[in-house]
Amino acid sequence: MRPLVLSLIVLPTALITACASHHPAHQKVDNAGLPEAVRVPAGHTQAWHTTTSAGEITYECRAKKDMADQFEWAFVGPVATLNAGGKAVGKYYAGPTWEANDGSKVTGKQVAVSPAAPGAIPLQLVKTNPAEGAGALVGVSYIQRLNTQGGVAPALPCGTAQKGQRQVVSYQADYVFYKPAM
Repeated sequence: MRPLVLSLIVLPTALITACASHHPAHQKVDNAGLPEAVRVPAGHTQAWHTTTSAGEITYECRAKKDMADQFEWAFVGPVATLNAGGKAVGKYYAGPTWEANDGSKVTGKQVAVSPAAPGAIPLQLVKTNPAEGAGALVGVSYIQRLNTQGGVAPALPCGTAQKGQRQVVSYQADYVFYKPAM
């Protein structure tokens, strides 16, 4: 019984340590230097920082809302591996949902976005719901999407002939997790 208890303590600690070691303290996100819309409110502190690998966003050619004769590439959902310290520490997928390898997961609602570089999906601030499970994501209150590259809707034709077709585009981003300051 003792090894199980030890692994329940060591695994979340190792995950947080791996995440923290990827971005030393001197590379912490300068929240004040970000666009105001995506700044985390005062009273929260950065818990860990992840980067994506093999991130993909799926879009589908659909009729525009209330304009059945006009079409657009509509967002379907993302999927990405979250990395820290050179190791996969979790995954990100539709919901939006962030799930750590320890089984803890958190969902949330977009609070704000801010434009990114041309050709990149916007920066984003998400307020989270209470985490499910026990582990590294327990207590996370906000998540920022920063340093985005790619991920925008395809520049391919989208009309009646393409209706229902899906396109997958690559993207990269950093996801920065915050918890209330103690």
